[in-house]
Amino acid sequence: MKRKQFVLLVAALCVCCSSCKNEKLAVAGSGWQEIAIVDKASGTVEWKHQLDDGEECNDIEVTPDGHILYAYSKGARLITRSHETVWDYRAGENEEIHSAARLEDGSFMIGVCGEPARIVELDRDGRQTKEVTFRTLVFDTHWQFRQIAKTDDGLYLVPVIGKRKILQITPEGSYRGSIYIGRDLFSVKILKNKNLLVSCGSDNLFMEINPATQHPDSMIITNSVRGASLLYIGEIFLYENGNRLIANSNMYSDNKSQSPLIEIDENNEVVWSLPFNREIKNITSVCSFFE
Repeated sequence: MKRKQFVLLVAALCVCCSSCKNEKLAVAGSGWQEIAIVDKASGTVEWKHQLDDGEECNDIEVTPDGHILYAYSKGARLITRSHETVWDYRAGENEEIHSAARLEDGSFMIGVCGEPARIVELDRDGRQTKEVTFRTLVFDTHWQFRQIAKTDDGLYLVPVIGKRKILQITPEGSYRGSIYIGRDLFSVKILKNKNLLVSCGSDNLFMEINPATQHPDSMIITNSVRGASLLYIGEIFLYENGNRLIANSNMYSDNKSQSPLIEIDENNEVVWSLPFNREIKNITSVCSFFE
């Protein structure tokens, strides 16, 4: 076989293998004592991990090597699919952890609710490399914050539930200022245009905030979505094509018929919803990946 033909054949095989991968969803939720991986097409639970009594997961993601990173209120942990612990960062006394994320360089960021609150960074092996302390002025630890974010210039964004605003904390632990949202808060994510996508929990909406003007460029409420009702809005996963995968928990709603996970396009129309599955309870955190 000629070299050019061989190269073309290898390229075609690579494209084929890539297209054969299936989308999976790592899911977790407040009040659900398991974390799980679900096949998106069928809604079938393919893997699950039991949480201990008193644990609560509000943040989950899958690392490039297939490990599961999750916060469990009493700590944050990285585990293998065979349930073996790679590392385990434990919360201290009177602390809670609801935010655990992998950063772009492969290190990890943990948000610790407490007095004072802390942001801890870990290396790839789970060893602490940095700690930033700050105060939220919310003294009920459980109602301080959930999912935090970090900007490219190292600024930490902390959506404080009890204050209804996003604190901006510098790498040195000082305050850069705050963005008042005036709504319930769960998660903040940084968009490609540098705006912030803010999940507003029990206010049944999410919004895109321009941090420069501190005003919403858009606000999506129940009446804005065609094909579903927005309930408790947890994490929102952003697809490259602009679609948004929304953790739409019914934990505070009498409407238990609503799917706990919906995908909407840029026209706010539902293009997919998680099929009913008795194994799956409330979902407040979701991560999409392919394998």
